[in-house]
Formats: sequence, structure tokens, C-alpha cells
Amino acid sequence: MKSAAFDYVRAGSVAEAIARLAADPFGTKLLAGGQSLLPALNLRLSAPALLVDIARLPELAGITLTGTTLRIGAGCTHASLLTAPEIARHAPLIAEALAHVAHPAIRSRGTLGGSLANADPAAELPAVMLALDATMIIEGPSGTRHIKATDFFTGMFETALAADEILIALEIPIRTQRSGFAELARRHGDYAIIGLAATMTADATRLAFFAGGPTAQLAQRAAGALGTGPLNHERIAAACTALAQDLPAHDDPEASASMRLHLARVLLRRVITPWINPSIRTPITA
Repeated sequence: MKSAAFDYVRAGSVAEAIARLAADPFGTKLLAGGQSLLPALNLRLSAPALLVDIARLPELAGITLTGTTLRIGAGCTHASLLTAPEIARHAPLIAEALAHVAHPAIRSRGTLGGSLANADPAAELPAVMLALDATMIIEGPSGTRHIKATDFFTGMFETALAADEILIALEIPIRTQRSGFAELARRHGDYAIIGLAATMTADATRLAFFAGGPTAQLAQRAAGALGTGPLNHERIAAACTALAQDLPAHDDPEASASMRLHLARVLLRRVITPWINPSIRTPITA
């Protein structure tokens, strides 16, 4: 199947892209990496009248460090983030997660902003942003908005972005923290059956699960059971028990609710148990 006919324009600036969107918000789509959009066009799941190409806008590129904040342009590709020294030093969780995203050909084109704006519930990056307490920087006709990741993802393939707004960057607070990532998929590069991005600082533990519901979500009760002090196996066991209250109970073609909950507990142990003793590097299974 081929896409329906559409017009194409390459935007010269973010301002031009916003103006194009504002002129016909529901008939215009933004094209960045295109790794989710182009298949949707070919399957005719999306049929915009106009595609606005924002892939080469310098305003959406680059990684900058200002004080205790890391700012990442929405146009950065997955591949560039995997090798960026700023990411390796200040947000290694991003690189750890991106190694699980699809395959090299996809990562060379796919962009950070495209993945976040698409808000696929089985995608890795929305959960990573929840775990890192990221803030989304959004621009539209009315100016700039800052939205926390916890408020940005509103449903399956739905975000707080208005139809005439663009995600231009995100900001991550730089903190001394432990972080970890794991997912279970049938094959490497497939969408996960369940996945976990986790961080622990001196004052907060954040456990962000994905592929377990309509959006990536923080497991608040499990994180509360872990606390923030020195870890032990009893607290990890309590967190695994609390997961039953955090994850939605539903069956789907990939897994039953009970199987997915079991796998979520497996991942929690794999990610968190090494934090008891940092010298442990071998994954721990349930």
C-alpha cells in the first residue's frame, strides 16, 4: 500500500514550522526522522495534506550543559545520543535504553523528539524521561511552554502537545544518582513485552515501566517500598509485592496480566539488586 497524496515543504526555521502548523493544525504533520510516520503514511493510518520537514533545523540540534541542567535538542538522532560524551557522563540511562531501540538503521534516522511526541506506550524513551524527571520544552503560536514528563504523556499515542505546537528540546536535572534499564522482548529490536527505566537519588526513587499499559508510568508504590536509603533484599521484595498495585491488570496478545506482572518483578530485581552491592554486575532473575 502507498500513502495518499500530500504536499511537502522543508521548514527553514522553527517559527516557519509553527506557522505552517497553525495554518492547518489537523491537516499538517511534522517530519523529523520519519521512522514512525512513514509506515503510518504507507498504511494510510495517517493522511495529512502537508508534510513539514524539520529534520535539518539547527534550532532542534545539539546538547548543552548549563549549570546543573542538561538540554537536549529534539532533533538529535538516537545514534548521535548513543555516542555523545555529554550523555555518557550526565545521563547514561538514555544511552543504555537506546541500545534496545530497534536496529542501527532505525537509530540513525529516528529522533528523540519524534519518539517522545509519538508516545508509543511500548517505546523506551518516554519511560526514560519519566525516570530522569525531564522537562519538555514546547513552542507554539502562543510562545514557549515547559511541561514535566509526568504531565506530558497523556494516553496511548497522546501527549500534552497542541496540534500547532512543536517539541523543541528537553531538559534533565543533573544529579548524583544510580540508574538502570532492562526490557524483555521476544527478539532484540522488537517492542518490549515489559520494560523498566529506574533511577535513585538521595531523595527519590523513580521506577518507570513501559509496555505495561496505555502509557509509560511511574510505579509509585513500589518506589515507596524501596525508599531512598541503603537497599536490602527485604525492601526489594516489598517493592515487587507493591507492583501489583502499580501496574494495570490487563491481558493482550503479547502476555497475560499475571505473566506481565511476573516479568515486571523480574526486571525490578535485575535492575535494583546490583545497587545493594555495586560490585555485582550479573543480572539477577526472579
